[in-house]
Amino acid sequence: QAPIKATCEDMSCKTGFPEDVHSAVVSRSVHGGQPLLNVRFQSCDGNKKIHFGSSEPEDFRVGEDGVVYAERSFQLSAEPTEFVVSAQDKETQEEWQMRVKLTPEPAFAAASEKDQKKIEDIVFPWQQYKHSSPLKRQKRDWVIPPINLPENSRGPFPQELVRIRSDRDKSLSLRYSVTGPGADQPPTGIFIINPISGQLSVTKPLDREQIASFHLRAHAVDVNGNQVENPIDIVINVIDMNDNRPEFLHQVWNGTVPEGSKPGTYVMTVTAIDADDPNAQNGMLRYRILSQAPSSPSPNMFTINNETGDIITVAAGLDREKVQQYTLIIQATDMEGNPTYGLSNTATAVISVTDVNDNPPEFTAMTFYGEVPENRVDVIVANLTVTDKDQPHTPAWNAMYRMTGGDPTGRFTILTDPNSNDGLVTVVKPIDFETNRMFVLTVAAENQVPLAKGIQHPPQSTATVSITVIDVNESPYFVPNPKLVRQEEGLLAGSVLTTFTAQDPDRYMQQTSLRYSKLSDPANWLKIDPVNGQITTTAVLDRESIYVQNNMYNATFLASDNGIPPMSGTGTLQIYLLDINDNAPQVNPKEATTCETLQPNAINITAVDPDIDPNAGPFAFELPETPASIKRNWTIVRISGDHAQLSLRIRFLEAGIYDVPIVITDSGNPHASSTSVLKVKVCQCDINGDCTDVDRIVGAGLGTGAIIAILLCIIILLILVLMFVVWMKRRDKERQAKQLLIDPEDDVRDNILKYDEEGGGEEDQDYDLSQLQQPDTVEPDAIKPVGIRRLDERPIHAEPQYPVRSAAPHPGDIGDFINEGLKAADNDPTAPPYDSLLVFDYEGSGSTAGSLSSLNSSSSGGEQDYDYLNDWGPRFKKLADMYGGGDD
Repeated sequence: QAPIKATCEDMSCKTGFPEDVHSAVVSRSVHGGQPLLNVRFQSCDGNKKIHFGSSEPEDFRVGEDGVVYAERSFQLSAEPTEFVVSAQDKETQEEWQMRVKLTPEPAFAAASEKDQKKIEDIVFPWQQYKHSSPLKRQKRDWVIPPINLPENSRGPFPQELVRIRSDRDKSLSLRYSVTGPGADQPPTGIFIINPISGQLSVTKPLDREQIASFHLRAHAVDVNGNQVENPIDIVINVIDMNDNRPEFLHQVWNGTVPEGSKPGTYVMTVTAIDADDPNAQNGMLRYRILSQAPSSPSPNMFTINNETGDIITVAAGLDREKVQQYTLIIQATDMEGNPTYGLSNTATAVISVTDVNDNPPEFTAMTFYGEVPENRVDVIVANLTVTDKDQPHTPAWNAMYRMTGGDPTGRFTILTDPNSNDGLVTVVKPIDFETNRMFVLTVAAENQVPLAKGIQHPPQSTATVSITVIDVNESPYFVPNPKLVRQEEGLLAGSVLTTFTAQDPDRYMQQTSLRYSKLSDPANWLKIDPVNGQITTTAVLDRESIYVQNNMYNATFLASDNGIPPMSGTGTLQIYLLDINDNAPQVNPKEATTCETLQPNAINITAVDPDIDPNAGPFAFELPETPASIKRNWTIVRISGDHAQLSLRIRFLEAGIYDVPIVITDSGNPHASSTSVLKVKVCQCDINGDCTDVDRIVGAGLGTGAIIAILLCIIILLILVLMFVVWMKRRDKERQAKQLLIDPEDDVRDNILKYDEEGGGEEDQDYDLSQLQQPDTVEPDAIKPVGIRRLDERPIHAEPQYPVRSAAPHPGDIGDFINEGLKAADNDPTAPPYDSLLVFDYEGSGSTAGSLSSLNSSSSGGEQDYDYLNDWGPRFKKLADMYGGGDD
């Protein structure tokens, strides 16, 4: 540590800088924002507002408190650095200047020895006392240069740095302290001060990579804690040591370079970082290549920029087909690459040589051979193989084939197999052996991308393909197909229609003549001679047949040869049938309705003729001469070529159905006519000209079949109703035959559980419910032998005598009657053990208690008190409501 020197001289108060030139010693490495020194400016008037400036604002900045800071990080040269600091009064614009001279500190070792010999004292400046009237002289502020402390010091600790004291410690007992990060703020405890002596010390080694500088403030107070001196700022800079090796961002770097690249081609950039100060030699890195593998064609194919890490080529001869990849070992060294004092680290750079199209495809043979059967398509006839030294399955390796001659009609194409890169010669159009027996194609092979500059296609990139066509048995063909024949209809059976023959394209095969047969003849009108193909009729040709569409009849015939394998061909014969007047016109519709009066009674009719012009309309309509009643009662008038109107000639015609014959003649040559019978239904009409209800049904066309169907529906409906009535009556009889105590659907006794019972013991739990439901149906006891009776059956005892109620009892006897019945039931061993199922609840036939509904409740009972019925429980609630409810 270099000693900190400062001098102070007494002088009278004068506003401005105390000296024209101020010298300071600072570290060689300056960081951006680092405080360097404190310029002293004395103002006799404490109210002046001073603004500080620097002549080198890009390098230095002066704060309002006079502290000079570095604007950027840089290295001081060996020569002193000078700049001017100015101070300007903001009100009067008066300006003062001082030149500052910065000298880099000497070597650390020398400074360290001096520090060990002497510890500098830092004295607090004098203060101005305001309690006395005369102004005392004020000592100028101290400029405390930063304290430079190397990192990773080995001690011993605590290591003394400086001693802080005040001139007033001679008269007062003072206490010293320091504050700030590293003292009383995190990280705490790095710097300590002796409160009595003011000795400032560091307690442990420092690490510049964690904290590059510490800003502390020293304080002096008396024993009562009163501030004696103004605090002073102390800056401690941690000097960087070369304690960090360079580290590459990646341990393996990957790059590519095209083969055949010229020297100077950029390949890639590798980067390393050093945690030490990058502006000092400790953090300045240099790169170099330690080794290259493989070393062919040259051991120095690449070089690296020692400062930027850019790798470029320095030699020609990169050939992917020989060397596909290079591996470089890169070293980064700090201390500007000093091999003695610098720290180093290595990484691997893998450079792949990428392929370019510098090798054309070459055929493995000059001539290729293939064969194809005639008339076959989508058949591969030849495989063209090529070799290419470029990287497989890349555009520089993928081959494309182009035919340069031998196929003027475009019957072949060449596809590329993506896996093998072979050329597949394929037939895309049928080939006729009788026309072409052989093809000789010229084929050229190219890559998907052009060849590299300066490389030409060799003769091996062109080959010939010889393709032989194989003759096969071909199908015969009809000429012409289809064949059109025009023929009038009505041609009689056995007539020769035409001759329909086929030709065999196989001129060079030895085989017999063709055989003919019929394949399709919808109306079965034709037959064909199997040898000469003559077609004759087997039935009369009829243009009006359902098999004729648009006057055209189609039949298909088959011609077969006896080649190997046998082949056949089909031909279609189209017969255009010319119409003749072979059909007479008919009336449409066949039935009509009119009124029995003259008006309105017109009937519109239409003539229908299957023939076509000129053998159809216009038609002539007339009534026959016989019988005479036809012309007497009716008249007909043609209203158009196909339509006429039939109407009554007389004023009234009795209602009924009349057959009116009508003679219709067409316009053919010769004419064809027919007599059609029109069934006219004459009915009574209302004022609107409509038939009445009955007549409308007849006129609507309800025939005998429709009327029979309606009658059958009515009969079936009546039978269904009758069956339903019979079923209902039978169901009522079945209900009356069942004399159950209650409806089985409403019987809830099956749900009565064994608890809450008031009957007998455990042996009486099983009983026959049928005795409760139908007491009359119980089997007589005499039928069953004694000793094998079930527990739920009644024991054999004499029937108890229940009291018989008179036909019209007095209302006052009801209570006595019920009590007697209750006693009889309790003493009856044959009664079920459940009081809720006593027999007097049953009102059916055979009840010994009779019917309770015959109680004469209408007799005078006003003198009888029935309130006691409410005490007998819920079973007598109904009686209590009837008789115990008062006068109501």
